[in-house]
Amino acid sequence: MNRLNPALFASVVLGILIATQPILTTLAIGAAALIFLALFHPITGVIIMLVLAPLRTLLETEAAFRLPLEIGQLTVLLALTLWAIYRIARGQRLISWTWSPVYLPVLVFFSAISFTMFTPISMGAWLSEWLKWAIILVLITFVLNLRHWQWLVFGLVIAGCANALIGLYIFLGGSGALHLLVEDRFFRAFGTFGQPNPFGGFMGLLAPLAYGAALGYLLRLWQHYRRTQTLARHDLMACIFYGLAGAILSVGVIISWSRGAWLGFGVAMMIFVIAIPRRLWQSGVVLSVIAILTLALWTSGRLPASIVDRINSATTELFAFRDVRGIDVTPANYAVIERLAHWQAAVNMAEGNFWLGVGLGNYEFAYGQYRLIVWREPLGHAHNYYLNIFGETGIIGLGAYLTLWIGIVYLTWRARAHPDNLARSVVIGLLGTWVYLATHSLTDNLYVNNLFLHIGVMFGILAVLYRQVWHHTNFR
Repeated sequence: MNRLNPALFASVVLGILIATQPILTTLAIGAAALIFLALFHPITGVIIMLVLAPLRTLLETEAAFRLPLEIGQLTVLLALTLWAIYRIARGQRLISWTWSPVYLPVLVFFSAISFTMFTPISMGAWLSEWLKWAIILVLITFVLNLRHWQWLVFGLVIAGCANALIGLYIFLGGSGALHLLVEDRFFRAFGTFGQPNPFGGFMGLLAPLAYGAALGYLLRLWQHYRRTQTLARHDLMACIFYGLAGAILSVGVIISWSRGAWLGFGVAMMIFVIAIPRRLWQSGVVLSVIAILTLALWTSGRLPASIVDRINSATTELFAFRDVRGIDVTPANYAVIERLAHWQAAVNMAEGNFWLGVGLGNYEFAYGQYRLIVWREPLGHAHNYYLNIFGETGIIGLGAYLTLWIGIVYLTWRARAHPDNLARSVVIGLLGTWVYLATHSLTDNLYVNNLFLHIGVMFGILAVLYRQVWHHTNFR
Protein backbone atom coordinates (compact mmCIF):
# COMPACT_ATOMS: atom_id res chain seq x y z
CA MET A 1 0.00 0.00 0.00
CA ASN A 2 2.96 2.36 0.43
CA ARG A 3 3.28 2.58 -3.35
CA LEU A 4 0.05 4.57 -3.37
CA ASN A 5 1.35 7.29 -1.02
CA PRO A 6 2.67 9.50 -3.88
CA ALA A 7 -0.81 9.38 -5.39
CA LEU A 8 -2.36 10.57 -2.13
CA PHE A 9 0.19 13.38 -1.85
CA ALA A 10 -0.52 14.42 -5.44
CA SER A 11 -4.26 14.46 -4.68
CA VAL A 12 -3.73 16.93 -1.82
CA VAL A 13 -1.59 19.20 -4.03
CA LEU A 14 -4.23 19.00 -6.78
CA GLY A 15 -6.95 20.01 -4.34
CA ILE A 16 -5.01 23.12 -3.29
CA LEU A 17 -4.40 24.14 -6.90
CA ILE A 18 -8.03 23.62 -7.87
CA ALA A 19 -9.16 25.81 -4.99
CA THR A 20 -6.96 28.71 -6.08
CA GLN A 21 -7.00 28.61 -9.91
CA PRO A 22 -9.53 29.64 -12.63
CA ILE A 23 -11.73 26.95 -14.19
CA LEU A 24 -9.72 26.49 -17.42
CA THR A 25 -6.47 26.20 -15.50
CA THR A 26 -8.20 23.78 -13.14
CA LEU A 27 -9.28 21.53 -16.01
CA ALA A 28 -5.75 21.50 -17.48
CA ILE A 29 -4.20 20.76 -14.07
CA GLY A 30 -6.80 18.06 -13.43
CA ALA A 31 -6.19 16.27 -16.72
CA ALA A 32 -2.41 16.33 -16.25
CA ALA A 33 -2.71 15.21 -12.62
CA LEU A 34 -4.95 12.26 -13.49
CA ILE A 35 -2.45 10.99 -16.03
CA PHE A 36 0.30 11.49 -13.45
CA LEU A 37 -1.65 9.60 -10.77
CA ALA A 38 -2.36 6.77 -13.20
CA LEU A 39 1.38 6.13 -13.47
CA PHE A 40 1.42 5.29 -9.77
CA HIS A 41 -1.74 3.19 -9.71
CA PRO A 42 -5.04 3.12 -11.65
CA ILE A 43 -7.00 2.62 -8.43
CA THR A 44 -7.06 6.42 -8.32
CA GLY A 45 -9.69 6.43 -11.07
CA VAL A 46 -11.89 3.93 -9.24
CA ILE A 47 -11.86 6.02 -6.06
CA ILE A 48 -12.73 9.13 -8.09
CA MET A 49 -15.60 7.16 -9.66
CA LEU A 50 -16.94 6.04 -6.28
CA VAL A 51 -16.88 9.57 -4.84
CA LEU A 52 -18.25 11.47 -7.85
CA ALA A 53 -20.78 9.02 -9.31
CA PRO A 54 -23.51 9.81 -6.68
CA LEU A 55 -23.50 13.43 -7.90
CA ARG A 56 -25.71 12.40 -10.83
CA THR A 57 -29.03 13.69 -9.49
CA LEU A 58 -27.46 16.87 -8.09
CA LEU A 59 -25.80 17.71 -11.42
CA GLU A 60 -28.93 16.95 -13.43
CA THR A 61 -31.10 19.21 -11.27
CA GLU A 62 -28.77 21.99 -10.13
CA ALA A 63 -25.82 22.30 -12.54
CA ALA A 64 -25.75 25.35 -14.84
CA PHE A 65 -24.16 23.30 -17.62
CA ARG A 66 -24.65 19.87 -19.21
CA LEU A 67 -21.94 17.24 -19.25
CA PRO A 68 -21.41 15.31 -22.51
CA LEU A 69 -22.24 12.13 -20.59
CA GLU A 70 -23.75 11.65 -17.14
CA ILE A 71 -21.21 11.62 -14.29
CA GLY A 72 -21.35 7.85 -13.75
CA GLN A 73 -20.54 7.09 -17.38
CA LEU A 74 -17.75 9.68 -17.38
CA THR A 75 -16.12 8.32 -14.24
CA VAL A 76 -16.35 4.71 -15.44
CA LEU A 77 -14.61 5.73 -18.67
CA LEU A 78 -12.04 7.63 -16.60
CA ALA A 79 -11.28 4.59 -14.45
CA LEU A 80 -10.91 2.35 -17.51
CA THR A 81 -8.73 4.94 -19.27
CA LEU A 82 -6.40 5.29 -16.30
CA TRP A 83 -6.16 1.52 -16.17
CA ALA A 84 -5.22 1.37 -19.85
CA ILE A 85 -2.57 4.10 -19.42
CA TYR A 86 -1.08 2.31 -16.45
CA ARG A 87 -0.89 -1.08 -18.18
CA ILE A 88 0.34 0.25 -21.53
CA ALA A 89 3.06 2.33 -19.85
CA ARG A 90 4.38 -0.89 -18.30
CA GLY A 91 4.01 -3.03 -21.42
CA GLN A 92 1.37 -5.24 -19.76
CA ARG A 93 -1.80 -6.86 -21.09
CA LEU A 94 -4.89 -4.71 -20.52
CA ILE A 95 -6.88 -7.51 -18.92
CA SER A 96 -5.75 -10.70 -17.23
CA TRP A 97 -9.03 -12.58 -16.91
CA THR A 98 -9.50 -15.13 -14.14
CA TRP A 99 -12.65 -17.01 -13.23
CA SER A 100 -14.39 -16.36 -9.92
CA PRO A 101 -17.51 -18.08 -8.56
CA VAL A 102 -18.92 -14.58 -7.95
CA TYR A 103 -19.47 -14.30 -11.69
CA LEU A 104 -21.90 -17.22 -11.73
CA PRO A 105 -24.92 -15.79 -9.82
CA VAL A 106 -24.47 -12.41 -11.54
CA LEU A 107 -24.38 -14.10 -14.96
CA VAL A 108 -27.55 -16.06 -14.12
CA PHE A 109 -29.44 -12.81 -13.52
CA PHE A 110 -27.76 -11.03 -16.43
CA SER A 111 -28.81 -13.84 -18.78
CA ALA A 112 -32.40 -13.77 -17.52
CA ILE A 113 -32.83 -10.01 -17.98
CA SER A 114 -31.27 -10.25 -21.45
CA PHE A 115 -34.26 -12.33 -22.59
CA THR A 116 -36.59 -9.43 -21.79
CA MET A 117 -35.18 -7.45 -24.71
CA PHE A 118 -38.08 -8.83 -26.77
CA THR A 119 -40.83 -7.41 -24.53
CA PRO A 120 -40.13 -3.74 -23.62
CA ILE A 121 -42.23 -0.73 -24.60
CA SER A 122 -39.13 1.48 -24.34
CA MET A 123 -35.95 -0.10 -25.67
CA GLY A 124 -33.93 2.85 -24.34
CA ALA A 125 -35.12 2.23 -20.77
CA TRP A 126 -34.39 -1.48 -21.16
CA LEU A 127 -30.87 -0.79 -22.42
CA SER A 128 -30.14 1.66 -19.60
CA GLU A 129 -30.99 -0.93 -16.93
CA TRP A 130 -29.32 -3.79 -18.80
CA LEU A 131 -26.08 -1.80 -19.08
CA LYS A 132 -26.00 -1.42 -15.29
CA TRP A 133 -25.53 -5.16 -14.89
CA ALA A 134 -23.10 -5.34 -17.82
CA ILE A 135 -20.98 -2.69 -16.07
CA ILE A 136 -21.21 -4.64 -12.80
CA LEU A 137 -19.65 -7.62 -14.59
CA VAL A 138 -16.92 -5.33 -15.95
CA LEU A 139 -16.25 -3.96 -12.46
CA ILE A 140 -15.85 -7.47 -11.02
CA THR A 141 -13.21 -8.18 -13.66
CA PHE A 142 -11.60 -4.79 -13.04
CA VAL A 143 -11.32 -5.30 -9.27
CA LEU A 144 -9.95 -8.82 -9.73
CA ASN A 145 -7.16 -7.23 -11.77
CA LEU A 146 -6.55 -4.37 -9.34
CA ARG A 147 -6.45 -6.62 -6.24
CA HIS A 148 -5.77 -3.71 -3.82
CA TRP A 149 -9.07 -4.31 -2.08
CA GLN A 150 -8.06 -2.33 1.05
CA TRP A 151 -7.93 0.88 -0.99
CA LEU A 152 -11.26 0.08 -2.62
CA VAL A 153 -12.83 -0.29 0.83
CA PHE A 154 -11.30 3.09 1.68
CA GLY A 155 -12.76 4.63 -1.49
CA LEU A 156 -16.23 3.22 -0.79
CA VAL A 157 -16.25 4.53 2.79
CA ILE A 158 -14.90 7.95 1.79
CA ALA A 159 -17.65 8.23 -0.84
CA GLY A 160 -20.29 7.48 1.79
CA CYS A 161 -18.84 9.88 4.36
CA ALA A 162 -18.66 12.73 1.83
CA ASN A 163 -22.37 12.33 1.11
CA ALA A 164 -23.19 11.91 4.81
CA LEU A 165 -21.61 15.29 5.61
CA ILE A 166 -23.71 16.92 2.88
CA GLY A 167 -26.72 15.17 4.38
CA LEU A 168 -25.88 16.51 7.84
CA TYR A 169 -25.72 20.04 6.45
CA ILE A 170 -29.18 19.56 4.93
CA PHE A 171 -30.55 18.04 8.15
CA LEU A 172 -29.46 21.09 10.14
CA GLY A 173 -31.27 23.47 7.80
CA GLY A 174 -29.24 23.56 4.62
CA SER A 175 -32.16 22.66 2.35
CA GLY A 176 -35.06 24.58 3.82
CA ALA A 177 -37.49 22.15 2.13
CA LEU A 178 -40.58 22.46 4.33
CA HIS A 179 -42.12 19.22 3.05
CA LEU A 180 -39.13 17.40 4.58
CA LEU A 181 -39.43 19.09 7.98
CA VAL A 182 -38.89 16.75 10.95
CA GLU A 183 -39.86 17.55 14.57
CA ASP A 184 -40.38 21.21 13.54
CA ARG A 185 -36.59 21.73 13.75
CA PHE A 186 -34.72 19.58 11.27
CA PHE A 187 -35.01 18.50 7.64
CA ARG A 188 -34.80 14.97 6.26
CA ALA A 189 -31.33 14.56 4.77
CA PHE A 190 -31.00 13.64 1.10
CA GLY A 191 -27.33 14.34 0.31
CA THR A 192 -26.74 14.49 -3.45
CA PHE A 193 -29.65 12.12 -4.13
CA GLY A 194 -32.53 14.61 -4.19
CA GLN A 195 -34.64 12.23 -2.05
CA PRO A 196 -34.13 10.93 1.52
CA ASN A 197 -34.86 7.23 0.88
CA PRO A 198 -32.03 6.47 -1.61
CA PHE A 199 -29.69 8.66 0.43
CA GLY A 200 -30.49 6.56 3.50
CA GLY A 201 -29.96 3.49 1.33
CA PHE A 202 -26.46 4.65 0.36
CA MET A 203 -25.59 5.21 4.02
CA GLY A 204 -26.97 1.82 5.02
CA LEU A 205 -25.11 -0.01 2.27
CA LEU A 206 -21.71 1.30 3.40
CA ALA A 207 -22.06 1.49 7.18
CA PRO A 208 -21.60 -2.30 7.73
CA LEU A 209 -18.51 -2.22 5.52
CA ALA A 210 -17.00 0.62 7.57
CA TYR A 211 -17.69 -1.22 10.81
CA GLY A 212 -16.20 -4.40 9.34
CA ALA A 213 -12.98 -2.58 8.45
CA ALA A 214 -12.87 -0.97 11.93
CA LEU A 215 -13.26 -4.38 13.56
CA GLY A 216 -10.54 -5.87 11.36
CA TYR A 217 -8.00 -3.18 12.18
CA LEU A 218 -8.91 -3.43 15.87
CA LEU A 219 -8.17 -7.17 15.82
CA ARG A 220 -4.89 -6.52 14.00
CA LEU A 221 -4.00 -3.89 16.58
CA TRP A 222 -4.72 -6.29 19.42
CA GLN A 223 -2.69 -9.10 17.84
CA HIS A 224 0.29 -6.80 17.29
CA TYR A 225 0.08 -5.53 20.88
CA ARG A 226 0.00 -9.06 22.33
CA ARG A 227 3.02 -9.99 20.25
CA THR A 228 5.18 -6.87 20.76
CA GLN A 229 3.57 -4.92 23.64
CA THR A 230 3.45 -1.88 21.32
CA LEU A 231 0.70 -0.27 19.29
CA ALA A 232 0.98 -0.33 15.49
CA ARG A 233 0.40 3.29 14.50
CA HIS A 234 -1.00 2.47 11.05
CA ASP A 235 -3.54 -0.01 12.43
CA LEU A 236 -4.53 2.40 15.22
CA MET A 237 -5.16 5.27 12.79
CA ALA A 238 -7.09 3.00 10.41
CA CYS A 239 -9.22 1.65 13.27
CA ILE A 240 -10.08 5.17 14.44
CA PHE A 241 -10.84 6.32 10.89
CA TYR A 242 -13.19 3.46 10.06
CA GLY A 243 -14.85 3.60 13.48
CA LEU A 244 -15.60 7.30 13.02
CA ALA A 245 -16.69 6.66 9.43
CA GLY A 246 -19.11 3.97 10.61
CA ALA A 247 -20.56 6.40 13.14
CA ILE A 248 -20.95 9.13 10.49
CA LEU A 249 -22.69 6.73 8.11
CA SER A 250 -24.97 5.53 10.91
CA VAL A 251 -25.93 9.13 11.62
CA GLY A 252 -26.64 9.45 7.88
CA VAL A 253 -29.09 6.54 8.11
CA ILE A 254 -30.87 8.17 11.04
CA ILE A 255 -31.13 11.69 9.60
CA SER A 256 -32.54 10.39 6.34
CA TRP A 257 -35.63 9.61 8.42
CA SER A 258 -36.22 6.72 6.02
CA ARG A 259 -38.19 3.87 7.56
CA GLY A 260 -36.80 1.41 5.02
CA ALA A 261 -33.26 2.53 5.81
CA TRP A 262 -33.81 2.17 9.55
CA LEU A 263 -35.33 -1.29 9.17
CA GLY A 264 -32.58 -2.45 6.82
CA PHE A 265 -29.82 -1.05 9.01
CA GLY A 266 -31.20 -2.72 12.13
CA VAL A 267 -31.40 -6.13 10.44
CA ALA A 268 -27.98 -5.69 8.78
CA MET A 269 -26.18 -4.82 12.01
CA MET A 270 -27.85 -7.72 13.80
CA ILE A 271 -26.55 -10.12 11.15
CA PHE A 272 -23.16 -8.36 11.28
CA VAL A 273 -22.81 -9.01 15.01
CA ILE A 274 -24.08 -12.59 14.69
CA ALA A 275 -21.53 -13.37 11.96
CA ILE A 276 -18.49 -12.23 13.97
CA PRO A 277 -17.97 -15.44 16.02
CA ARG A 278 -16.46 -18.35 14.16
CA ARG A 279 -18.61 -20.96 15.94
CA LEU A 280 -22.35 -21.27 15.34
CA TRP A 281 -23.27 -21.67 19.03
CA GLN A 282 -21.50 -18.41 19.81
CA SER A 283 -23.56 -16.68 17.14
CA GLY A 284 -26.68 -18.11 18.79
CA VAL A 285 -25.68 -16.61 22.14
CA VAL A 286 -25.05 -13.22 20.52
CA LEU A 287 -28.46 -13.35 18.80
CA SER A 288 -30.18 -14.12 22.10
CA VAL A 289 -28.46 -11.21 23.86
CA ILE A 290 -29.41 -8.80 21.03
CA ALA A 291 -33.03 -9.96 21.11
CA ILE A 292 -33.28 -9.53 24.89
CA LEU A 293 -31.70 -6.05 24.86
CA THR A 294 -33.89 -4.89 21.97
CA LEU A 295 -37.04 -6.17 23.66
CA ALA A 296 -36.05 -4.52 26.95
CA LEU A 297 -35.45 -1.14 25.29
CA TRP A 298 -38.67 -1.35 23.30
CA THR A 299 -40.95 -2.37 26.18
CA SER A 300 -39.37 -0.02 28.73
CA GLY A 301 -40.15 3.06 26.62
CA ARG A 302 -36.54 4.23 26.55
CA LEU A 303 -36.54 4.77 22.80
CA PRO A 304 -37.71 8.21 21.53
CA ALA A 305 -41.44 8.20 20.75
CA SER A 306 -40.88 9.70 17.28
CA ILE A 307 -38.56 6.85 16.33
CA VAL A 308 -40.89 4.18 17.74
CA ASP A 309 -43.84 5.64 15.80
CA ARG A 310 -41.75 5.76 12.63
CA ILE A 311 -40.72 2.09 12.98
CA ASN A 312 -44.28 1.01 13.79
CA SER A 313 -45.57 2.74 10.66
CA ALA A 314 -42.84 1.06 8.59
CA THR A 315 -43.75 -2.45 9.74
CA THR A 316 -47.46 -1.72 9.32
CA GLU A 317 -46.87 -0.57 5.74
CA LEU A 318 -44.53 -3.45 4.93
CA PHE A 319 -47.00 -6.18 5.87
CA ALA A 320 -50.16 -4.43 4.73
CA PHE A 321 -50.12 -5.69 1.15
CA ARG A 322 -53.75 -6.01 0.07
CA ASP A 323 -56.18 -4.85 -2.58
CA VAL A 324 -56.51 -1.10 -2.01
CA ARG A 325 -59.09 -0.29 -4.71
CA GLY A 326 -61.95 -0.03 -2.21
CA ILE A 327 -60.12 1.90 0.50
CA ASP A 328 -60.93 5.55 1.18
CA VAL A 329 -57.81 7.70 0.80
CA THR A 330 -57.17 10.22 3.57
CA PRO A 331 -54.19 12.48 4.37
CA ALA A 332 -53.24 10.04 7.14
CA ASN A 333 -53.06 6.93 4.92
CA TYR A 334 -52.18 8.54 1.58
CA ALA A 335 -48.46 7.54 1.54
CA VAL A 336 -49.23 3.92 2.48
CA ILE A 337 -52.05 3.50 -0.03
CA GLU A 338 -50.01 5.12 -2.81
CA ARG A 339 -47.18 2.67 -2.26
CA LEU A 340 -49.54 -0.31 -2.11
CA ALA A 341 -51.25 0.85 -5.31
CA HIS A 342 -47.89 0.80 -7.09
CA TRP A 343 -47.15 -2.64 -5.68
CA GLN A 344 -50.49 -3.81 -7.06
CA ALA A 345 -49.65 -2.33 -10.47
CA ALA A 346 -46.40 -4.36 -10.50
CA VAL A 347 -48.34 -7.53 -9.68
CA ASN A 348 -50.79 -6.74 -12.47
CA MET A 349 -47.85 -6.42 -14.89
CA ALA A 350 -46.55 -9.81 -13.82
CA GLU A 351 -49.97 -11.45 -14.11
CA GLY A 352 -50.33 -10.12 -17.64
CA ASN A 353 -46.79 -11.07 -18.66
CA PHE A 354 -45.96 -13.95 -16.36
CA TRP A 355 -42.77 -15.32 -17.88
CA LEU A 356 -40.81 -12.29 -19.13
CA GLY A 357 -42.67 -9.29 -17.72
CA VAL A 358 -43.11 -5.94 -19.47
CA GLY A 359 -39.38 -5.45 -20.04
CA LEU A 360 -36.48 -4.51 -17.79
CA GLY A 361 -36.65 -0.84 -16.78
CA ASN A 362 -40.14 -0.45 -18.24
CA TYR A 363 -42.27 -0.20 -15.09
CA GLU A 364 -42.92 3.50 -15.61
CA PHE A 365 -43.74 3.06 -19.31
CA ALA A 366 -46.14 0.16 -18.73
CA TYR A 367 -47.72 1.69 -15.63
CA GLY A 368 -50.58 3.34 -17.50
CA GLN A 369 -51.85 -0.03 -18.74
CA TYR A 370 -51.80 -1.74 -15.33
CA ARG A 371 -52.38 1.03 -12.77
CA LEU A 372 -55.35 1.37 -10.46
CA ILE A 373 -57.91 3.95 -11.60
CA VAL A 374 -57.26 6.61 -8.96
CA TRP A 375 -53.46 6.51 -9.12
CA ARG A 376 -52.56 8.13 -12.42
CA GLU A 377 -48.93 9.17 -11.90
CA PRO A 378 -46.14 6.54 -11.77
CA LEU A 379 -43.47 6.87 -9.10
CA GLY A 380 -40.77 5.61 -11.48
CA HIS A 381 -40.67 2.17 -9.84
CA ALA A 382 -42.83 0.00 -7.62
CA HIS A 383 -41.05 0.94 -4.34
CA ASN A 384 -40.48 -2.75 -3.77
CA TYR A 385 -37.63 -4.05 -5.90
CA TYR A 386 -38.79 -7.67 -5.80
CA LEU A 387 -42.23 -6.74 -7.14
CA ASN A 388 -40.57 -4.32 -9.55
CA ILE A 389 -38.39 -7.10 -11.00
CA PHE A 390 -41.39 -9.44 -11.03
CA GLY A 391 -43.40 -6.96 -13.09
CA GLU A 392 -40.55 -6.02 -15.43
CA THR A 393 -38.90 -9.43 -15.98
CA GLY A 394 -41.56 -11.95 -14.97
CA ILE A 395 -41.11 -15.08 -12.91
CA ILE A 396 -37.89 -15.94 -14.78
CA GLY A 397 -36.29 -12.63 -13.83
CA LEU A 398 -37.52 -12.74 -10.23
CA GLY A 399 -36.25 -16.30 -9.81
CA ALA A 400 -32.88 -15.32 -11.27
CA TYR A 401 -32.66 -12.25 -8.98
CA LEU A 402 -33.34 -14.37 -5.89
CA THR A 403 -30.77 -16.88 -7.16
CA LEU A 404 -28.27 -14.05 -7.54
CA TRP A 405 -28.53 -13.02 -3.92
CA ILE A 406 -28.70 -16.54 -2.51
CA GLY A 407 -25.46 -17.25 -4.38
CA ILE A 408 -23.76 -14.02 -3.26
CA VAL A 409 -24.73 -14.57 0.39
CA TYR A 410 -23.53 -18.18 0.24
CA LEU A 411 -20.14 -17.15 -1.20
CA THR A 412 -19.82 -14.37 1.36
CA TRP A 413 -20.56 -16.78 4.21
CA ARG A 414 -17.92 -19.15 2.84
CA ALA A 415 -15.41 -16.29 2.62
CA ARG A 416 -15.76 -15.81 6.40
CA ALA A 417 -13.16 -18.57 6.64
CA HIS A 418 -10.46 -16.11 5.50
CA PRO A 419 -7.37 -16.51 7.76
CA ASP A 420 -6.61 -12.77 7.88
CA ASN A 421 -8.66 -10.91 10.50
CA LEU A 422 -8.96 -7.73 8.43
CA ALA A 423 -10.14 -9.56 5.32
CA ARG A 424 -12.55 -11.71 7.35
CA SER A 425 -14.03 -8.64 9.06
CA VAL A 426 -14.50 -6.89 5.72
CA VAL A 427 -16.31 -9.99 4.45
CA ILE A 428 -18.61 -9.78 7.48
CA GLY A 429 -19.20 -6.13 6.59
CA LEU A 430 -20.12 -7.18 3.05
CA LEU A 431 -22.57 -9.72 4.48
CA GLY A 432 -24.20 -6.88 6.42
CA THR A 433 -24.37 -4.85 3.20
CA TRP A 434 -26.12 -7.66 1.30
CA VAL A 435 -28.63 -8.10 4.15
CA TYR A 436 -29.24 -4.37 4.21
CA LEU A 437 -29.89 -4.26 0.47
CA ALA A 438 -32.22 -7.27 0.65
CA THR A 439 -34.24 -5.70 3.48
CA HIS A 440 -34.45 -2.12 2.18
CA SER A 441 -35.42 -3.45 -1.25
CA LEU A 442 -38.77 -4.44 0.28
CA THR A 443 -39.72 -0.76 0.23
CA ASP A 444 -37.49 0.87 -2.38
CA ASN A 445 -35.17 0.57 -5.39
CA LEU A 446 -31.52 1.21 -4.51
CA TYR A 447 -30.07 0.68 -7.99
CA VAL A 448 -30.39 4.41 -8.62
CA ASN A 449 -28.08 7.43 -8.81
CA ASN A 450 -25.19 5.17 -9.87
CA LEU A 451 -25.19 3.08 -6.69
CA PHE A 452 -24.87 -0.01 -8.89
CA LEU A 453 -21.23 1.06 -9.39
CA HIS A 454 -20.57 0.75 -5.67
CA ILE A 455 -22.36 -2.61 -5.57
CA GLY A 456 -20.24 -3.81 -8.52
CA VAL A 457 -17.01 -2.81 -6.75
CA MET A 458 -18.16 -4.65 -3.61
CA PHE A 459 -18.89 -7.75 -5.71
CA GLY A 460 -15.30 -7.43 -6.99
CA ILE A 461 -13.90 -7.19 -3.45
CA LEU A 462 -15.82 -10.35 -2.54
CA ALA A 463 -14.37 -12.08 -5.62
CA VAL A 464 -10.82 -11.15 -4.56
CA LEU A 465 -11.28 -12.29 -0.95
CA TYR A 466 -13.11 -15.50 -1.91
CA ARG A 467 -10.27 -16.36 -4.27
CA GLN A 468 -7.76 -15.87 -1.43
CA VAL A 469 -9.78 -18.19 0.80
CA TRP A 470 -9.94 -20.82 -1.94
CA HIS A 471 -6.18 -20.70 -2.46
CA HIS A 472 -5.52 -20.87 1.28
CA THR A 473 -7.85 -23.88 1.69
CA ASN A 474 -6.57 -25.84 -1.31
CA PHE A 475 -2.85 -25.08 -1.21
CA ARG A 476 -1.90 -24.88 2.43
